[in-house]
Amino acid sequence: MSYQRELKGLYVITDDSLTPEKMLYRQVESALRGGATIVQLRDKQSSDEVIAHKALRLQELCHKYNALFVLNDKIELAISLGLDGLHIGKSDHHRFSKIRELFKGIIGVSCYGDISLAQEFEKLGADYVAFGSFYSSPTKPDSSIVSINTIKIAKNRLDIPICVIGGISTKNLDEVMHYRPDMVSVISDIWSSADITQQSQYYSNKFQGEKNDNYQNSLRVVS
Repeated sequence: MSYQRELKGLYVITDDSLTPEKMLYRQVESALRGGATIVQLRDKQSSDEVIAHKALRLQELCHKYNALFVLNDKIELAISLGLDGLHIGKSDHHRFSKIRELFKGIIGVSCYGDISLAQEFEKLGADYVAFGSFYSSPTKPDSSIVSINTIKIAKNRLDIPICVIGGISTKNLDEVMHYRPDMVSVISDIWSSADITQQSQYYSNKFQGEKNDNYQNSLRVVS
């Protein structure tokens, strides 16, 4: 997969209220400047024509920063536009095999707290899986809360990258990072920040720190 190397780091998701169209591109570029490696367009309100326009413009912006662009749910659009990535939820789980056959980019799947389900999608060709919510989420207040230990179990049982989502903020980020997820997905704690670039940098630095820890551990092994 051409973008497999980028399935790591800060994964930001747009929001109909927090990233309105008049501010969307400026906000996303601020996050990219701060080190976001993946941007998902999650638009539940606009027409397909508008979403297609947004998707192509955001993908171009992501490529400027060597980042991955992902479209949420809009399967036919992602296929027809030849987008980098597509993310699907439970309403499209039953269609996964067909989607995998038709879409050649990165596919991520929401698995909530179900590791067995994630293992099934790994076998079917998913490029990454997402688990959550791990904390109460202001953008999805009705989401079920998943045990933080899910990350540890998933890391032991899955070979594909793992994304964590749901109520993640600077207040609980260290607890999440203790389990070394591949990606941390954030919505409100990025877009509601007074300085999106600085806030994104804070998250990105956590992954840089993990790289440094791994490098130091390898030196200890060699010595």
